[in-house]
Amino acid sequence: MAGSTDNEDRQSLDALNDRLERFARYMEKMKLAEYVDLLHNPRRLLYVNFIAGVARGLGMAVGFTLLGAVVIYFLTRVLTKTFVANLPVLGGIIAQIVRIVQIQITR
Repeated sequence: MAGSTDNEDRQSLDALNDRLERFARYMEKMKLAEYVDLLHNPRRLLYVNFIAGVARGLGMAVGFTLLGAVVIYFLTRVLTKTFVANLPVLGGIIAQIVRIVQIQITR
């Protein structure tokens, strides 16, 4: 009887040990220790976040510039061809918009 409980205890301890080892490997993969060290060092945390913010801002600026340049390029190509042909039509639409705005302003 005592042998079976010892065997069950041993199996439980082995299963617990296996779980702890998997948990330890999982924590290592998450780099939790490095994250906790970063949280305990506010100066380094500020530095890392500052560098990340500068990189994001620079990336957004470059991306927006390139995207804006492409959009402006295509708009100028399309509008120069259609604008010359549809100038009276566009002028009439713009005049209607101006009239609507003036009516709304006087109310």
